[in-house]
Amino acid sequence: MKRFVALMLVTILTTLLAGCPAPTPTPQVVEKIVTQVVEKEVVKEVVVTPTPVPTPAPMEISGFPTSDENEARTAQAAFEAADKGNPDPAWRGKKFTIAVYSGGQRGPISGPLYFWRKKFEELTGATYDIVEIPFAELREKIFTDFQTGAHNYDVIINCSNWYGDAILNDWIQPIDKYFDDPRMPKWDRDSIAPAVANLMKWGDTWYGTNYDHDAQVLYYRKDIIGDPKWQAEFEKEKGYPMPVAMDTWEEVLDIAKFFHGKDWNGDGDPDNGIALHLKVGGQGFFHFMAISAPYVVIPYPGDPPTKVTKYHNVYWFDPETMEPLINSPGHVRALEMVLELSKAGSPAMWGWSLGEAWADFLSGNAVMTFSWGDVGSLSQDPTQSVIQGKLGARGIPGTKRPYDREKGEFLNLDKPNFVGNQVGCSWHPVLSKYAKEPDLAYYFMAWQATPEINHWNVAYGWTGVDPGTTYDWFPPYGTAKIEDYVAGGYNAEDAQEFIGAFQDNFYNYPIFQNYMRIPGTPEMHEVWDVHLSEAITGQLSPQEALDRTYEDWVRIIEDYGKEELLKLYQESIGYKPE
Repeated sequence: MKRFVALMLVTILTTLLAGCPAPTPTPQVVEKIVTQVVEKEVVKEVVVTPTPVPTPAPMEISGFPTSDENEARTAQAAFEAADKGNPDPAWRGKKFTIAVYSGGQRGPISGPLYFWRKKFEELTGATYDIVEIPFAELREKIFTDFQTGAHNYDVIINCSNWYGDAILNDWIQPIDKYFDDPRMPKWDRDSIAPAVANLMKWGDTWYGTNYDHDAQVLYYRKDIIGDPKWQAEFEKEKGYPMPVAMDTWEEVLDIAKFFHGKDWNGDGDPDNGIALHLKVGGQGFFHFMAISAPYVVIPYPGDPPTKVTKYHNVYWFDPETMEPLINSPGHVRALEMVLELSKAGSPAMWGWSLGEAWADFLSGNAVMTFSWGDVGSLSQDPTQSVIQGKLGARGIPGTKRPYDREKGEFLNLDKPNFVGNQVGCSWHPVLSKYAKEPDLAYYFMAWQATPEINHWNVAYGWTGVDPGTTYDWFPPYGTAKIEDYVAGGYNAEDAQEFIGAFQDNFYNYPIFQNYMRIPGTPEMHEVWDVHLSEAITGQLSPQEALDRTYEDWVRIIEDYGKEELLKLYQESIGYKPE
């Protein structure tokens, strides 16, 4: 709005003519000048034609959707080195559809599908559509697609916990028949960590191809935890030396509480002790699995310690009765620990999904977090991380106070009870029984599973593809070299910490947590997630939340058929009635 004063000169001429019949009067002209000053507000509209902003052309290097020359160069090298089989000329012009967890075009799990699509088209003359589905909607949309006979998806990249439903309903098909097909790329099934490879099979039959390998470890700031100044302050405040190894969750809690609220990163503001993602519907229940396992799962006291009995090496259900164990004293104690840990971090954690929790750690505001391999690789991305060169990592901590169900008491051990895990989805493709182009679709699955392409996906954190094969591990567990990771932009010591923690988890922990994938598992996980959130937000006590989970699980088990589920559960965990 613009304001101005206008001077208006108004001249009024008035002509007066006086008329009489006779004599004729002489006409007179009187001129009167009036000057007025008028103040007026004027709104002036100015129409500006914006300068057109040119739409940037999609960045593409060598057929890859990227502006990063090093990324394109290394991807091209992987593409050239990977086995390509002999694509069938009959596939040209064909198309199939992939349903996948929604991470976006440059996000976890779905991102590589976009990244490699043009190369697939170059190889086969065919292409594929990508349908992204949010995590919270995966069960509903994929199950509905099969149940209604729509069959929109030829390849499904879903969480491994849906296998029981997929097998029970005969929705997916075995892939063993393709292993010797000369048209298909060769991939190395023996390279996969056994705990993850089992998730791609049902019994001895393969249904999935190699892609992602999930487990959780503890990440921390080694420059802070290892700083003698902070260690001295910890001992002065607590009265005992800082337990820097963090072998138990109790030690993790002590350190997280010590650092929480202190300005340990020197930015002038109080910082966080730990970053957790606690939002319902955001896979938080997987984190509860990892933290609760050492409170619940104890080894067989004889030989071998991995033997599964009614009381040993079980987490989910009584293997004799199918009664849920989810509200056992061990589970309750673990949930109490989650609540304690949550007080050593940002109050905003109640609404955080994975991305927010990871960002808090990667941006240097939290001393530690525990999560999947994504954190290790993302810590090396300078666009998302300020902690490159400062990363510490170790296998998931244990506890000296696990619960022994046989004795009905918490144990008091001299050494921690460590339990390895393959917690998470270990996302990987399976082939729909109703795939319209099954051979072409399997070609894609096998090509993405080749060591060169799979390892490239692992090395770049934005893909969300986590390590789990011999070509990801360092000797003596595998063939990878530090130089391989440094060439991909890693700090050498960070790579050693990151990969070393996963090697420990998969190969050096004495016992392992069972993975649940009987029919009904996705539904059980969903209700569990809701009740865990009710405890975390203070609506229910830990015992009440897990009691409600127990009740819901009993209902789901009855709906699916208790006897059928018991048989499948026993098989899945290797339990043999005596």
